[in-house]
Amino acid sequence: MNQIPVIDVQNVHKSFDHVHAVRGIDFRITKGQSVALLGPNGAGKTTLMEMIEGIQQPDKGDIFIKGKKWKGNESDLHRIIGLSLQETRFIDRLTVSETLALFAAFYGLGQQRVDDIIDTISLRAKSRSYVVNLSGGQRQRLALGIALLNRPEILLLDEPTTGLDPNARREIWSILKGLKTHSHTSLVLTTHYMEEAEQLCEHIIIIDSGRILKQGTLDQLVAGDGTDKIIEFTLNESSLSQKPAAGKIDFTAAGFDIFWETQGKKGTIAMSAMEQELPRFLDFLTRHRLSLQHLECRRKTLDDIFTSMTGRRLVG
Repeated sequence: MNQIPVIDVQNVHKSFDHVHAVRGIDFRITKGQSVALLGPNGAGKTTLMEMIEGIQQPDKGDIFIKGKKWKGNESDLHRIIGLSLQETRFIDRLTVSETLALFAAFYGLGQQRVDDIIDTISLRAKSRSYVVNLSGGQRQRLALGIALLNRPEILLLDEPTTGLDPNARREIWSILKGLKTHSHTSLVLTTHYMEEAEQLCEHIIIIDSGRILKQGTLDQLVAGDGTDKIIEFTLNESSLSQKPAAGKIDFTAAGFDIFWETQGKKGTIAMSAMEQELPRFLDFLTRHRLSLQHLECRRKTLDDIFTSMTGRRLVG
């Protein structure tokens, strides 16, 4: 007998005025799975997350949390979910400890749980500090601590590190990695940071314009079209008889499909067998009297996948 999915999203649609924010999205999340909803700003990630959280209702389609719809099951589902929204407002003149104690009281939890969470989010030194005096990263850790108070079976995080500096972002990542190691909590997070999706989630769902473009593990996504290496290059302008146009350029003579960024004057090629393809590409440039200014070889990223499908960068 198949296990009931922790979250089951079935053909969900949502519109606001004339904006079709979510367009027929389907996916399932199993117990203990960590899933990233990855896409640029305006992709529909937050709207989708709010429907999973029960804040919004789908115009069409269904969402089941452990086999239950939100309507009529609000109390049961709230007890098994921890969530952190894009922005959390606190009472400025409460301390970190007092803030956690306030939310712990909603679940009938005592000071011991508050102390445990303070250690989990590494705010022991700030436990008696007013919330108003916390840095952005510390406030985000406090929001995460509140989401973890009830030992949730499902943790929903909407853009948990947006606006944070790299060090603060990695502190959040460290907490979430520890959670994955020591619990069976199912994690769903929205993000436009590809590194965040790679670091925290084994399953990645790429979303744009309210639709799922592609989903799978990182390895499945990267190797999906048979290419896993990227060549980035710039050409000396003096060697160009005419500048390549924006978008994809088909160098049919060499068999390469090149994405050209006009603003950065940079070309990108995906390759599957670099040992054979790179010499062929260099020979093509030589025969057409095009000289390189810079060339770099690297592993294919989620941003490259998004660019190949949409013609634009994930972040930028």
